[in-house]
Amino acid sequence: MPSDERNLIQIGMLGVGKSTVGVLLAKATRRSFIDTDVYIQAGQGRSLQEIIDAQGLVAFCRIEEQCILSLKLRGHVIATGGSAVYSNAAMGFLRSTGPVVHLDLALDLLEKRLENLRGRGVVMAPGRRLKDLYVERQPLYRAWADITLDGAGKTQDQVVAEILRQLRLDS
Repeated sequence: MPSDERNLIQIGMLGVGKSTVGVLLAKATRRSFIDTDVYIQAGQGRSLQEIIDAQGLVAFCRIEEQCILSLKLRGHVIATGGSAVYSNAAMGFLRSTGPVVHLDLALDLLEKRLENLRGRGVVMAPGRRLKDLYVERQPLYRAWADITLDGAGKTQDQVVAEILRQLRLDS
């Protein structure tokens, strides 16, 4: 796939800034932007939390996987929901369309950003905490990522510039 047709995939925990950085990255690279969480909500006609409440976590992950596998996009910046990494099929498909960037933040910074997880449509079993998700998901994000970028202490524009530099798209 020619480099201008490759997608740029962003993964990471909720609250790391995938959507905001994705919009800026799309603008910088003259690509369209899609947030898979928004895509799921539009396709299902309800919020992520409503889907989880009505159908459960396993069914939500199945819906998320099907929605990602239905994306027939070229030349887009794609920001996934944090739980996309639970699907090998979805992540393998996304990786086949372009490089995967893991936007990372330390747990303590995420905890400061995310005071209330309830109602956000987070794939998290009752009784679990953000720390539990972080410990569970970090190895998955790192395994799927072509690059991992720590956003601590960086502005969104600096994160975009670093992504462009690491992917050699800044020329």
